[in-house]
Amino acid sequence: MTINGREYRGEAEPRKLLVDFIRDDLGLTGTHVGCEHGVCGACTVLLDNEPVRACLMFAVQANGAQLGTVEGLAPSATELHPLQQSFWELHGLQCGFCTPGILLTAEALLKENPDPSEEEIRDWISGNLCRCTGYQNIVAAIQEAAKKLRTVQNKS
Repeated sequence: MTINGREYRGEAEPRKLLVDFIRDDLGLTGTHVGCEHGVCGACTVLLDNEPVRACLMFAVQANGAQLGTVEGLAPSATELHPLQQSFWELHGLQCGFCTPGILLTAEALLKENPDPSEEEIRDWISGNLCRCTGYQNIVAAIQEAAKKLRTVQNKS
């Protein structure tokens, strides 16, 4: 499989979950293990650009796929992705446990719809549970990131 543009090879037992393979075998620990039932969204990754719950998939199901994790979101080690920057600036996170899953869900949303309404953002992130923020700052951060991304796109 390819994760964040880098090819990975490995062997996994048929019943090994994708989240465990990503974290334990590949050392990409930004993907968090939360409820382990697909409810909280902490383990959300992008599978062929679609958000999926890595705790509900077996690693073998991702064989040959393109995966995106939070480690691949920033363009470089010294620069944040506009979503990350907006979350930081607008206090879209507190403990940060849910943040990787929300960031990847938001990235998929903004690729599909670069100018989502507040209702559309709330609908998209409804499967990502946050116990700290109350979501208002998360929504505001996604709106700000969308604006930043559209500005960059319009300059291109």
